[in-house]
Amino acid sequence: MTAPQTLTEDGHRPGSTAHRRISVALFAAGVATFALLYSTQALLPPIADEYDVGTASSTLSLSLTTLGLGATLLAAGPLSDVVGRTALIHLSLVSSVLVAAASALAPTWHVFLALRLLEGITLAGLPAVATAYLREELHPATHSRAVGLYVGGTALGGMAGRLLTGLVGEPFGWRWALASTALVGLGCAVVVRLLLPASQRFVPAPAGTRALLRMTRKAVSDPALLALYGIGGCSIGVLVAVFNTLGFRLADAPFHLGLAAASLVFLVYPLGSVSSVVFGKLADDHGRRSVLPAGCAVAVVGVLLTIPSSLVAIIGGLALLTIGFFAVHGVASGWVPARAHAGGVATGQAASLYLFTYYVGSSVFGSLGGHAWTEAGWTGVVVLSCVLLAATAGLSLLLRRTRTLLPASP
Repeated sequence: MTAPQTLTEDGHRPGSTAHRRISVALFAAGVATFALLYSTQALLPPIADEYDVGTASSTLSLSLTTLGLGATLLAAGPLSDVVGRTALIHLSLVSSVLVAAASALAPTWHVFLALRLLEGITLAGLPAVATAYLREELHPATHSRAVGLYVGGTALGGMAGRLLTGLVGEPFGWRWALASTALVGLGCAVVVRLLLPASQRFVPAPAGTRALLRMTRKAVSDPALLALYGIGGCSIGVLVAVFNTLGFRLADAPFHLGLAAASLVFLVYPLGSVSSVVFGKLADDHGRRSVLPAGCAVAVVGVLLTIPSSLVAIIGGLALLTIGFFAVHGVASGWVPARAHAGGVATGQAASLYLFTYYVGSSVFGSLGGHAWTEAGWTGVVVLSCVLLAATAGLSLLLRRTRTLLPASP
């Protein structure tokens, strides 16, 4: 437990023991959550073969997980505003590891989908409270950087889940691949249990249906928050649509890559970790309104670079898409609790609504990506991605015209 004197009136400052413990614990939690969430993405071709389903149907193993996560966030965020943050984080990590282990043993397609849906439900506890916890416990001057580090952990987790499953799946099969991600999640859960300090600045929100409805109304009436919710849903839709269908493209002519070789493209994900931290610092120094559109521009260039049938061009495009997406998501997800706090909205409520649209976007647009690939090949995936990025850019420009709220000045 962190010594009380490390907590200042404005929260833990950089360099303190508590600040370091929180940063490491939330980074590990992000790794676990996204390793488990996206563990099936690199395995879609062998899963489709195992259960004799098509490309579009195979994406349900990811879409249902994100859909379950998004729906549960609507309850998990407000619940954390009443009962606290850390207990929900620990419960989420432990239960999701158990469900992940069970998924590796699923005997039928429908049982597998049911477990993947349950995986999303159990995972919801962490993302629902992570950014709210960071806003409450850390000094305001470090909020964007801290959220960037947490999002960096999610990027590394996304890579670990995809890369590890690809490397294990080819020689040992996809079931052992899923079991390996459960072990990663277990290790991260232990780290979080040992390091994460209990909340010291948490103030419970009023309980009751009337208070919840009042907070919800405020959370959906601010134009800036609504724009941020939309940015989350559209931007993740691009990333998931591209990576859901990428394995099928690399397995076809002219590449003919095996599962392990194709999974190596996920090595671009550490760039997302770096991007979220760098753009978080830029947002602290220059303002979120100026930084967010730049991330959109980088992502657009990345998607367009994947058009040629050149492995070098595809990898370069994926790298830029990853940098751009994590810049956008890192800045936007940190902006939501800051804006909510300034506007008198419960931060857990606002964060859960942002992530609800984020995961609904992942689910809906990820599945649309599978249909786009089936109907129009990679051209269809690129068109869908560009439309979503155009919407993201439009919303980020709209944010530049919204009124800044005091005292948080998001």
